[in-house]
Amino acid sequence: RAACGTVDVPVTASDSTTSVLRQEARRARGASGSSRRPRGGAPEISPDEVSFGKHPLRVFIVIAMGAIIAITQIPFLITIWFSLQRWNLTQPNNRGFVWFENYATVFTIGAFWPAVLNSIVITVVALAIVLGGGLALAAMVNAKFPTRGIARTLLFIPFLVPASASALMWKNSMLHPTFGLVNGVLSVFGIPAIDWTSQHPLLSVIVVSAWQWAPFAMVILLAGLQSQNESVLEAARLDGANRMQVFRHITLPHMRPYIEISGLLSAIFISQLIDPIVLMTQGGPGTATTTIPYLLYNTAFRGFDVGLSSAMGVLIVLFTIPIATIVLRLFSRSFSSGGGR
Repeated sequence: RAACGTVDVPVTASDSTTSVLRQEARRARGASGSSRRPRGGAPEISPDEVSFGKHPLRVFIVIAMGAIIAITQIPFLITIWFSLQRWNLTQPNNRGFVWFENYATVFTIGAFWPAVLNSIVITVVALAIVLGGGLALAAMVNAKFPTRGIARTLLFIPFLVPASASALMWKNSMLHPTFGLVNGVLSVFGIPAIDWTSQHPLLSVIVVSAWQWAPFAMVILLAGLQSQNESVLEAARLDGANRMQVFRHITLPHMRPYIEISGLLSAIFISQLIDPIVLMTQGGPGTATTTIPYLLYNTAFRGFDVGLSSAMGVLIVLFTIPIATIVLRLFSRSFSSGGGR
């Protein structure tokens, strides 16, 4: 080696370790590249880039879309077809095609506009109680105390009770003018008995609806409270923020998507409630508690007017779609702005 002019350089342990690590890194990169590269060197194709005719799940997609269309769209198209006909089950020989006459008749029904107003009032007031009460209950059961699990279970029970059973319970056990628990409590303070379903029918329906759906909002809002970062809350307390400031500036912005989703779902379900009205007030006195679902129920199952009730149902859907679209866009915008988790 000396004759050739070469000089031996000692190899240290650190140099050998470095070379081994470099070789392992090259092998790892080669293995990952080979695992991503399909056999034969063809470029990998994403499932989104595959045409529908060659998609491996096209059979299941067709089955799912067919089921959705069969369950939702076909019945709606049949309803539209019925709405264009004069068809009362008590007059089978008077059936005929009247085009849009039923739609014009809906707006001339005396109880239609009071029903629209009652539906809006019940939904808005009950929704405010549901969100406020649900947030209060969620904050209460989010705190640590010995029987927290039992309290959560008991508070969720009203949501599990069927709507018809809860309506009968409130009518006969809570709001009864003679034997009701509410009047029994008020009598202690010298307040005379009140016939709630006759003197305050709208309030009675709102209370029953809010009592049933507040636990639903509580569960969603409780999930939002438990998803908060405790380190952020602790930092705010160390900076001198009190409970109200922490709730207003940290908890409430964090809870925005949870409040929106619970409010959206609760509003949809509350606006469709018919059990308390049928079993407690039957739309009265007069039209004091008549709502759109109850008016539709009366027209279809008591008046046996298939054409008119179908037109009413189609109009409800047409009125609901733009409102639901606006709410859903606001909801999705809140998530895209970074408020959702």
